[in-house]
Amino acid sequence: MKRGRIFINGAVHQVHADQDGSVVLADGTKLAQDKVQWLPPVEPGTIFALGLNYADHARELAFKAPEQPLVFLKGPNALVGHNAYTPRPASADYMHYECELAAVISKTAKNVKEADAYDYIAGYTVANDYAIRDYLENYYRPNLRVKNRDACTPLGPWLVDAADIADPMDLRLSTSVNGKITQQGTTSDMVFSIPWLVEYLSAIMTLSPGDIILTGTPEGLVNVVAGDVIVTEIENVGRLVNTLIDDQDYLNRNI
Repeated sequence: MKRGRIFINGAVHQVHADQDGSVVLADGTKLAQDKVQWLPPVEPGTIFALGLNYADHARELAFKAPEQPLVFLKGPNALVGHNAYTPRPASADYMHYECELAAVISKTAKNVKEADAYDYIAGYTVANDYAIRDYLENYYRPNLRVKNRDACTPLGPWLVDAADIADPMDLRLSTSVNGKITQQGTTSDMVFSIPWLVEYLSAIMTLSPGDIILTGTPEGLVNVVAGDVIVTEIENVGRLVNTLIDDQDYLNRNI
């Protein structure tokens, strides 16, 4: 099943997807996807993000693929839903998208073995983890301004049940900017697989329901600017739409 969260009539609602693609509320009411305000499909716990977790992306940035995972944390304010706006700082010369498969933890996990890791995954969703290259110290240390800005990580629209994804390590990913495909890849090219990451992370700290693991992005990055419409899509998981907006216009919309 595909599950999501929307905000409508002053309240948050849990919804699921109908076969025709519409949004279905708990009482059976159907709504068009473009007529609702989307939220991230889960209430987030700890958000883990992986740097350089695709060998082709590491090469693209003139780095060797890491021998140990490059993990950093993100705050919940970084997340925003489907069809939302993301502010682009006017001072930035280079901002790029990152299409990523996100895995959501289903239950408390501590010292989980790789062979058992899928038992702890609730499902998968699409993430677009924008990065602002101007603010980057280096790719091994993405600082606060690069990856934790408000609304810099669209997520959704749906959380697809783990049971509905036959092999999360063999899914096609793509990104388009204003209708032109600019990024393509497959999750099979990850340096560190999802089960491996669950074992690694749960050995360090206890994982909790709602924790999110962003698994990195393949090669194919280009600069994007205010006004661009970016679509990140993952086979059998979903199609996530986001529009960049000038940061001052973004602030004015929220006053």
